Amino acid sequence: MSNLCFSKYDQLKLKIIDIGANLSDHMYSGFYNHSNKSIHQNDVKNVLDRAFANHVEKIIITGTTLEESKEVLKISEQNDNLYITVGCHPTRSNEFEANPERYYQELLDLIKENDKKVVAVGECGLDYDRLRFCSKEVQKKYFEMQLELPKETKKPLFLHCRNSYADFAEILKRHHDQLHGGVVHSFTGTKEEAKIFTDLGYYIGINGCSLKSQENIEAMVSIPTEFLMIETDCPWCEVKASHAGHKFIKTRMPCVKKENWNEDILVKGRNEPAAIIQVLEIMSATRNEDIYSLANTLYQNTQNVFEI
Repeated sequence: MSNLCFSKYDQLKLKIIDIGANLSDHMYSGFYNHSNKSIHQNDVKNVLDRAFANHVEKIIITGTTLEESKEVLKISEQNDNLYITVGCHPTRSNEFEANPERYYQELLDLIKENDKKVVAVGECGLDYDRLRFCSKEVQKKYFEMQLELPKETKKPLFLHCRNSYADFAEILKRHHDQLHGGVVHSFTGTKEEAKIFTDLGYYIGINGCSLKSQENIEAMVSIPTEFLMIETDCPWCEVKASHAGHKFIKTRMPCVKKENWNEDILVKGRNEPAAIIQVLEIMSATRNEDIYSLANTLYQNTQNVFEI
């Protein structure tokens, strides 16, 4: 395990919870770029070993459809430090259409029957950047339907918002008194949009996509530390060399091209929880906060909201 540790920070003092990891994605089974041919074996175990060797204590695996929520539940059963969300991503909301009541009931049953593993309802919300997958009307209809799930289960929300802040905020405000908080994950909005959510009591999840531009960084810096969480949203949202935050990275992650896959090294272009330390380094540097103190606050925020 020690050979997998790339970080130079104190392993005992610095603990992180990755609130958003898509570990059921086909990339972790060797399928890339929509290919139907796998170029390496499933390496989720290797990915987890690297994460746990590099300050990640717990991981929340994201469910984006009913079937994927069932799949991530199976992955979570491998380790007591793995948890999941259950819900339907806005771009997949068409899945409700065949039988909305049945789809909703199956989500509800999955949450209730796995109470200790399921820590949030989601990923749900609105995404107006990808309307080719699902219309605004369908997204809004089933976002509101999914907001009934936290009312029945008392779970917080794991939320997705892309280019839809006005409608998204209006819906949340309308249901606010009956909900139980949560996090707007993978945040890429403005300072003003962040304040709308924190004023409602929602936390903001930060990953590599949240740190692409100087404007992104300024929005992140404007958020009070007591409203922040940290994530990878892997296998996407890595910190790239072109990102404004890249210059603040201190921990380098060895990686190889997918064709040269090695079970002990990251795959180039495929994000994973071990790399979350880079997001923390950027946040610490740009916020001018001690990295250990910041990590501790993010950890406590996450524990408090998701009760893990």
